[in-house]
Amino acid sequence: MATSATIKPGGASLPSGHVPLRTGDKYRGAVVEDLQLPPAFALPSDEAVSRAIELAYERDFSYIPVLDRNRKPLGYLDVAKLKTKWEEGVANPSDKLVNYVTKFRRVAGEPYKLITPSTPLAELEAFLQDNLFALVTDYERKFVLGVATPQDLESFVSRRGF
Repeated sequence: MATSATIKPGGASLPSGHVPLRTGDKYRGAVVEDLQLPPAFALPSDEAVSRAIELAYERDFSYIPVLDRNRKPLGYLDVAKLKTKWEEGVANPSDKLVNYVTKFRRVAGEPYKLITPSTPLAELEAFLQDNLFALVTDYERKFVLGVATPQDLESFVSRRGF
């Protein structure tokens, strides 16, 4: 009995029922939770620069979410940029973080992209093509659970041998 085959571009055939992997399928169905990100910590906008740098280096974080007084994400700190400003004497240790925050762009026509623990890694990868990192939140966006970077994806792929 002959088996049917599907012809794919270039003339090669695949057994019937076989679906060729799309670019985003390289993660084999993995989701953000599979990255095993360390728990995020966020700082209030009135925290001192010296404390932020100390905490960032203790935890080896490059970006730190910054929250407003209602605990909503206001923006983030780029730790390397902040450290440079400190070394140049532009940022004083007692300055408040609010002066150095890169605020999130909130545009009415652009919907907020929700990244949760169950977001497929292919979607995260697409998001990270236009963003430095992703804040991983709960479904209601009340809590920042983690921060995902392109390096986290690269590490995941190398650990799994994808």
